[in-house]
Amino acid sequence: MERNRKDRDGGVLGTVAELFDLPADIIAGLPRLEMVGGRQLYLEHHTGLLSYSDTQIDANTIAGVLRVRGERLTLMAMTAGELRIGGRIASVEWVGADGC
Repeated sequence: MERNRKDRDGGVLGTVAELFDLPADIIAGLPRLEMVGGRQLYLEHHTGLLSYSDTQIDANTIAGVLRVRGERLTLMAMTAGELRIGGRIASVEWVGADGC
């Protein structure tokens, strides 16, 4: 009975996260955002850029597209799974997010 309850609540990933005392979102590979004021945004677990300009950057993730709007936006750093955006960030929104 106990196993069925765990499978229903969080599945295998939830059980592993609980066993190793890790946040479930990291185990599942969900995107993680960190903002420093309105000047920098750090995104982990992106799957690529869809568009890039100095006023809008669209980053693809498994949870949907993250749209960042502002002025003088630049990519300060980018790796296969992480990116850092700088500039004057006016808004951040999920486009087509599935509620992850």
